[in-house]
Amino acid sequence: MAALRGNVSRWAVVLTPGRRHVRTLRRRPLEVLYPRSEGAAPGAEHRTSGPEKRWPAAGSPVPDPSPRQPGRPTSLDGLSYERALPGDKRLAKVVTIAKSKKFRDQQGKILVEGRRLIIDALGAGALLQTLFFSTVDSLKELPLEKLKHVKLIKVKFEEIKMWSDLVTPQGAMGIFVRPDHSKMKYPSVQQEHTIPLSLIGDNIRDPGNLGTILRSAVAAGCSKVLLTKGCVDVWEPKVLRAGMGAHFRIPVISNLEWDVVPNYLATSTRVHVADHSHWSAGKSVVPRKSHAAGDQSWASHTRQTEEQEGGTEDREREFLLSLPEVEARCYHRTWAEGQTAIVIGGETQGLSLEALLLAQKMRGQRLYIPMIPGVDSLNSAMAASILLFEGRRQLLSSVANGNRTERT
Repeated sequence: MAALRGNVSRWAVVLTPGRRHVRTLRRRPLEVLYPRSEGAAPGAEHRTSGPEKRWPAAGSPVPDPSPRQPGRPTSLDGLSYERALPGDKRLAKVVTIAKSKKFRDQQGKILVEGRRLIIDALGAGALLQTLFFSTVDSLKELPLEKLKHVKLIKVKFEEIKMWSDLVTPQGAMGIFVRPDHSKMKYPSVQQEHTIPLSLIGDNIRDPGNLGTILRSAVAAGCSKVLLTKGCVDVWEPKVLRAGMGAHFRIPVISNLEWDVVPNYLATSTRVHVADHSHWSAGKSVVPRKSHAAGDQSWASHTRQTEEQEGGTEDREREFLLSLPEVEARCYHRTWAEGQTAIVIGGETQGLSLEALLLAQKMRGQRLYIPMIPGVDSLNSAMAASILLFEGRRQLLSSVANGNRTERT
């Protein structure tokens, strides 16, 4: 019989004469020793193979039998991860990255949330440094072979839900090094269907619009996207979610000055601008100043000056005549031949003067989408989609016609 030591507590009830209360006394625990086997040393208990099992003394805390204590590394298919302790500062860093553009720029980090976006980022060669996940099953949905040198931290789903802006979080958030477009490996299927069409963003400030424009650029087979200063941060979480992986399928070059934009285009490229004035059923919208010079529109600046100095009509006519001369053309007429680029402006500010100057310099046109009178202007993302897919149709048709000519 295995030796066993236990604690037995006996209670004694003492009735004190002449008093109405009962006082109880607790005896000291009794140690029970079972008979030892023959041949054992005096005072020793019979033991079986293995360590002796001892019970803790009365009142002492019982140790947690679970080997997975918070903070201790745990293995999964050769990967080691740890459980986050309450108040872990690394969790607060996630929120900081998500909300602060300044922090993203200084640290060179971005936050990617959701299984699909994380897989797309890893597939493009983006460097993942830290991954927060809520369950082992959510971790198994990711390519484990690409997580060997990643710091893996398991947190509660309730905490991820608190950080996330999604209605239904997927339980995975990754901190990546901000990707460099020159070092990314974009999907081969995307490269096979790429056409000589580029998109240039001009002061697009709405995150949802920019993300949708990126999706349209990828779907249309654009070769690259150039974003000038004044556009919303392309790595903001809302833009990433709206882009649905577009960031990791096509080169996106952001925060560019207008004078360096031609450096990213072939010398033969024709740069067209999406004419915001014709989206709004023929209303005249004057180009605004550049982001560097200020965000007020040229129209409002001109009206203020004219009201002060008089001669409103004459000065407005003089100002309009001083603008770059760029021919207007309906979007379904031929304009996409060879290397082509389209400038899309934000619906609030419209096109900048620099955009028109670039179109004039690079033999472009003002493309307009005719609309019936009385209809408000198109959303910039909607207009971009129409023009990009029309440009794709014209470029593919041009190639097909060229092949027919060669055969004949």
